Amino acid sequence: MTTTVLIASLLFLLGLGLGGPIIWFVLRHQNTARNKELAQQTATTDAITFHWKYIVLPVSICLLALVLAFYFYHLLPSEVAYRFNLDGSPKDWLSREMTILLVLGPQALLVMTAGAITWGMTKMGRQTSQTMSDLIKPEKTISLMGNIIVLPQIVLGFVMVDILSYNVYETHLMPIWLFVLIVMALGGIIMAIFFAKAIRQAQALAESSTKTPRNERID
Repeated sequence: MTTTVLIASLLFLLGLGLGGPIIWFVLRHQNTARNKELAQQTATTDAITFHWKYIVLPVSICLLALVLAFYFYHLLPSEVAYRFNLDGSPKDWLSREMTILLVLGPQALLVMTAGAITWGMTKMGRQTSQTMSDLIKPEKTISLMGNIIVLPQIVLGFVMVDILSYNVYETHLMPIWLFVLIVMALGGIIMAIFFAKAIRQAQALAESSTKTPRNERID
């Protein structure tokens, strides 16, 4: 079950990582009709720089996982059950040190991934912010793409807590598959709201750009 959770989380992360650049490209393409007007604003457009707020949630979850691992480390047995059967009984064991590495490694990797995605998008934003300023703030897109990676982190964090809980207190919090469904559903809702808002703004901008020439002719 743990392996399934990790695979699902990585696939979800891949979708989110690709989602940012795709949104960036679509919004830029939809604004080509206004490039001449917006080009006049290029000189006054502020360059987008990296800020820690873009990845504050991933960093926070990683630090929380580190604190929990440090607290429970001396409470764990020398051999730790880290994989379980469907009925919750232990299936595979690892040493205490390898288990801690197993639960903290993916968290650190996700933080670095969030940092790489947001850093790359800030580089793209320096060239495209002037074509997106009327549609959606580039900073909001970058912040969303960086911080939403906290969702797979939460899943992995729950897996870690479940492992610690069983090996220290011999109890499971809830089925991991149920928790994964809840988190994935939450992530889907967040992305759906973001896409719906972006599409509505794109449509409104397209309509306004087609009506403006007619008004100018009447005047």
